[in-house]
Amino acid sequence: MIESKQNKTIKEWKKLHKKKYRDEQGKFLVEGWHLIEEVTKSDWQVDKLIIHEYEKLPEKWKHYDYVEVSAEVFNELSSTETPQGIMAVVNQKHEQFGQSLNKVLLIDAVQDPGNVGTIIRSALAFNLDAVVLGKGTVDLYHEKVIRATQGALFHLPVLRGDLDNWMGKLNELDIPILGTALDEKARPLNEIATKRFAVLVGNEGKGVSSDLLKQVDDTIYITIHKDSESLNVGVATSIVLYHLTHLT
Repeated sequence: MIESKQNKTIKEWKKLHKKKYRDEQGKFLVEGWHLIEEVTKSDWQVDKLIIHEYEKLPEKWKHYDYVEVSAEVFNELSSTETPQGIMAVVNQKHEQFGQSLNKVLLIDAVQDPGNVGTIIRSALAFNLDAVVLGKGTVDLYHEKVIRATQGALFHLPVLRGDLDNWMGKLNELDIPILGTALDEKARPLNEIATKRFAVLVGNEGKGVSSDLLKQVDDTIYITIHKDSESLNVGVATSIVLYHLTHLT
């Protein structure tokens, strides 16, 4: 059992709360019973389980390499208010852009971890083929993003990179790109009918960047009450995906 917060390994794991070190080491932390259950049901690779109170470790997980730590050490590593006593060090994945795509979501500079996690969760719920996180978007492996996905992250390809490049690939695949916007050319969502699509959503305050909107095939918007504020990007994305994936 590791009982010292000054332990070298503990210090290295604690660094995984920062994007710089996550990217350097190619690893990230997943905390809590539900999320670890989702990791173990996926093809993501668990590098190490970290547990306080080994006797609570389920038999089905005892084949994983694990380390038992004291409550004090676990709390030092934890990023939650009420730690559940278990976390995992998981290896990052570098997904590839497949050729058999029909439904894709592109995220431009969405910065709130809860929004990004919700969007990924909705993308899985509505059976999308992939999600692409563009520049300026919060890190995929931020602990709040992971928690907000509720494990959806581990069951759906999520890619990262320059959206200009990804949009070029989508054009090559003849997948129409729909950008969310409130410009004079935008069409109401209920007028859109397409079984193959890529939806482009943008920053909470600024929306999709003008440079990216120039590359879309169409712009769309959700009709709402005239006195209502604009919808949260997580809610709006979920509505768009529901509509497009439930066309008859």
